[in-house]
Amino acid sequence: MNNIDLFGNEIIKDELLRDRFMEPPFSVLDSKNGNWQRRKRLWKQKGIKSEIGRNVKVINNTFTEKYGREGMPEESIFDPALTELLYYWYCPTNGKILDPFAGGSVRGIVANYMQYFYTGIDIRQEQIDANIYNALEILPYNNQPKYYVGDSNVVLDEFKENSFDFVFSCPPYSDLEIYSDLNGDISNMNYECFLSAYDSIIKKSIKCLKKDCYAVFVVSDIRDKKGFYRDFVSSTKKCFIDAGAMLYSEAVLLQPLGTAMLRANRTFSTGKLVKVHENVLIFKKI
Repeated sequence: MNNIDLFGNEIIKDELLRDRFMEPPFSVLDSKNGNWQRRKRLWKQKGIKSEIGRNVKVINNTFTEKYGREGMPEESIFDPALTELLYYWYCPTNGKILDPFAGGSVRGIVANYMQYFYTGIDIRQEQIDANIYNALEILPYNNQPKYYVGDSNVVLDEFKENSFDFVFSCPPYSDLEIYSDLNGDISNMNYECFLSAYDSIIKKSIKCLKKDCYAVFVVSDIRDKKGFYRDFVSSTKKCFIDAGAMLYSEAVLLQPLGTAMLRANRTFSTGKLVKVHENVLIFKKI
């Protein structure tokens, strides 16, 4: 009787939803909760070292404003618990995953550990080398993520259409973090060129995705040099819709506060709120 309300309806508790879905499938994902943090710790204990290979150059104040310090912040390293959750929700069993902005090792290691087949593209050889080394430390030799070094706008042309079951990535946030000075690295382009290359990569990624399958990008808005938001989240939605993948769901990912309490006093003196969330955009190819 404890699970029935006054009208005879079943009461579904968070614990029951977690038993079935890993996390409650709500439009707000709270990475601060105990279950989430426990899963994150378990992944880290396996030996994931996603920060290795990332030689980030900071060239504007947006990065420092967001993270509060120079260098590679923990907040910019992709969350393995979020990765696990989104694979579980949106990728079919033994599915093939395409990541056009591979970055660190998290998404590849989690994918193959969960018996998916991950293919990631990154323009930096040192990043791919670091990812391969880290994956070999954790995964069996015969179960390794597949990586390609190069500009996704070029590499994706070699992939077959409708050959992947899930597209999943976290793209560069324009020049918030500069990863290299290589030609084709969209993080070192001006914003107009960045958006053009970004749009092309999304279109080619969706071309590789099977019909009725999902694509998920984790993004956040970014400021221009005058401090105004560029509305990068809306630009991302438009790129996917133009590519034939419609916006199907979206969620707000609440992040641990970290240094946000310390930064708020300084940041709000200029009227800017401290950002403590990212946007999880879920698209479905039609």
